[in-house]
Amino acid sequence: MNLVIVGAGIMGVTLATLARELSPSLEITLIERLSGPGQSNSSVFNNAGTGHEANCELNYTPVDGEDIALHKALKIHAQFNVAKQFWAYLVKKGIIDDPACFIHPTKHCTIVSEEGIDFLNLRFKEMSTHHFFEDMQYTEDFDEIKSWMPYVMENRPTTERMAATKIDTGTDVNFQVITEKMAAYLATQKGVNIHYDTQVKRIHKRPTGRWLVEAKKGEEDIKLRADVLFVGAGGGAFPLLKQSHIPASKRFTGFPVGGRFLLAPIDELTAKHYNAKTYGKAKVGAPPMSVPHLDLRAAKGKHFLLFGPFATFMPKLEKDRGVLEYIRSMRWHDIPGLLNVAMKHFPLVKYLITQTVTNKDGMFDELERFAPGLSKQFDWQVIQAGQRVQIIKDGDLQMGTEIVISDDNTFGTLLGASPGASVSPEIMLRCLEQLMPSLVEHEESQAKLNEIFAVHDLQKLENDASLYRKTRDDVNKTLKIS
Repeated sequence: MNLVIVGAGIMGVTLATLARELSPSLEITLIERLSGPGQSNSSVFNNAGTGHEANCELNYTPVDGEDIALHKALKIHAQFNVAKQFWAYLVKKGIIDDPACFIHPTKHCTIVSEEGIDFLNLRFKEMSTHHFFEDMQYTEDFDEIKSWMPYVMENRPTTERMAATKIDTGTDVNFQVITEKMAAYLATQKGVNIHYDTQVKRIHKRPTGRWLVEAKKGEEDIKLRADVLFVGAGGGAFPLLKQSHIPASKRFTGFPVGGRFLLAPIDELTAKHYNAKTYGKAKVGAPPMSVPHLDLRAAKGKHFLLFGPFATFMPKLEKDRGVLEYIRSMRWHDIPGLLNVAMKHFPLVKYLITQTVTNKDGMFDELERFAPGLSKQFDWQVIQAGQRVQIIKDGDLQMGTEIVISDDNTFGTLLGASPGASVSPEIMLRCLEQLMPSLVEHEESQAKLNEIFAVHDLQKLENDASLYRKTRDDVNKTLKIS
């Protein structure tokens, strides 16, 4: 059996690595249109690098009547702890030589102004009763908040009422490095082939049941046959899903949302002074990925501050691809869904357009509201972040990710975004279970699965506090983030 994977971002490469570990005899081919792995949305500054555990993201805990809905936060936290188990396995096996090259302990903080205090207090009370968030701290004391997130508070008047939460065990993650390390390992494995600078033009299911993948590398035409085909190409997955002609393809349309950040290099002393990722509250009508946050980032041995994101509205599948490609990917049956979203979510569309035309001065104004005086302290530049293509499913816009598998288990893809890379090992494990169930059913595969993941059952992590703590502490020790 052979597996062909389109896209060498963190999703595709994680799937390939998992499949290879569970079935060493499996033939695997990776196809990537860029010159190397992890260069699109997985690239280090195309995302905020937050190890999403729902510690600080308010959009993961929406208000449900008079209560806070925790189910999404609990699931994401558990998923990230499964992800850390996989990365710890990569470290133990030597695929990643030093965990410090990709993961760093970083406080996860949330801050709200006066109108959000009651909400944050309620969120803290409900979350801190669960063992996932038992170490969360809450305060309304100005000086204590300042000690947690100095750059957000240093130039605020002490009369301004604020509230904040903090978890000391958060992380900053360089997903590009993880992807590069896995890809380098795969390149050494017999039976694994990786084609970079190769653009997939067409996929087609043959009468035999196998998939024909037609691609172009420079002037060379490449044809590959796949028993199983997985498309993990970010926004580029949508047109290939349409080409698959599986029944589910008519249910999905892509809604592109891009982003920009303000980025400033800082020295090591400054990084120690502000060792945090601080999340605020999104504006009304803003998409979840537009929650304002000020992040400490570590990349290539240097430190940076990252603020944003500032949404952009450009009909592109990926940030370096053209508008015409998105238009060509559309089908007539996609148009009603797009029109429905435009009408039903008009405040969102208006917000995206407004953000798109915001200049650097306007971005500085946003930064000043979040962290007064900070725009003048560092040399900020505007960078373009990754291009996310959200899901329109059955005519309605939805956030998050969704695995789509054909009825005959020969075609699979992953659509959407957020929390995305942070939970990629757990999502790809579930994808593998659905797409290639035979890989996880054998006794040898089960033994390997138990070696990689001490606990990959989300409910066990959620319901068994002692099991969760032991698993978390063992993994954190391996990753050197305890």
